[in-house]
Amino acid sequence: MAHFVAHGSLRLDAVVPAEMNAEAIGFLGRGVPGVPYGSAVADAYPEGSFARRLLDIPAVAGALRSLVGPDPRVDHHAVHVREPREGAAQPLHGDAIIDVRTDAFDVQLMYYPQDVTLDMGGTLSVPGSHLRRTNETDTGRYQNLLGQSRLVCPAGTVVFLHHGLWHGGRRNDSDAVRYMFKIRFNPTVRQRRLWDTSALGDPRVAEELSTTFPWYEPATGRLEIYNRVLLWRSLTGDESFDLEHWVTRVSNRPQERVA
Repeated sequence: MAHFVAHGSLRLDAVVPAEMNAEAIGFLGRGVPGVPYGSAVADAYPEGSFARRLLDIPAVAGALRSLVGPDPRVDHHAVHVREPREGAAQPLHGDAIIDVRTDAFDVQLMYYPQDVTLDMGGTLSVPGSHLRRTNETDTGRYQNLLGQSRLVCPAGTVVFLHHGLWHGGRRNDSDAVRYMFKIRFNPTVRQRRLWDTSALGDPRVAEELSTTFPWYEPATGRLEIYNRVLLWRSLTGDESFDLEHWVTRVSNRPQERVA
């Protein structure tokens, strides 16, 4: 969870069985009809459907519950197809208008049924960008940022993204069609201690949350750490947690001393 809060993503390599990956090509190729905004998972994806079986894979189900909790709602889903040698890429973007929430977030599941090689246009993302308040394609003019990550992965990989993470599908320079299935989930419970919290006191948690990235500016980059602390406090309920006193020093409210 600390890795997700710091990076804005969580990657599960090859967690979907090979037979489901083979089935997915036909399933995604035919297109997936939309569902109403706010649908319950059971209503959007009936028992036995491909999407439901994908969500029922233990590693996927566990990660989803840890991030958004039980009974999330389906915001929307989409099949993204990158055609062979298409000659174009998506602009860098976040999948939300300016979002001022510090105590909640949506999660996007991205499923890749094929091996994704470097030339297939795997999803580009910018680690640590998810808490910077931008509006959708405000970042589209940026072409390359130091430390960005271009997805290369084995078939059956599932990636969970914070809805604000800057990302975009790259140009497919291969001869193969590349598929990706995305579902965005909205939480229906407060996102507080939804995961195994037995290691909250481990020093590695603070180390992970202190991660910086090469594209961070010396000054503005500190705001990423500040916003990260606010999110971690909300997720854990620990209002005393801090990193280098970033939040403590600007939230101190001394009371008038009474004689």
